[in-house]
Amino acid sequence: MTTTPTPDAVTPLPETFQGSFPGTDERAVLAELTEALHTVLPELGLEGTAVTMDTRFVEDLDLESIDIVTLTGELGRRYGDRVDFPAFFASLELPEIIELSVGRMVHYIAGRLG
Repeated sequence: MTTTPTPDAVTPLPETFQGSFPGTDERAVLAELTEALHTVLPELGLEGTAVTMDTRFVEDLDLESIDIVTLTGELGRRYGDRVDFPAFFASLELPEIIELSVGRMVHYIAGRLG
């Protein structure tokens, strides 16, 4: 018998995530996340900046915690209750949040949507 994770369960991403796209769902989520970044944080001047699965929010995009909150608020508006960002962030340790990559967030979102 196969069990389905509860909506609050967070699927951990392996430490060695290589930024691959196992399916088109992650490509669509990456595009949506990139669009949300440009929409809600235009003052950061990200136009022309390549956002990839390996891009880190803090180190590469220079986002601050309030920027990440703003971004996840926009993504929450787009995805609704299907994606529980508070549960996702609660499952991470501070160093993981600081090193959070776009790919890890994309993987989480795609997992919740799938």
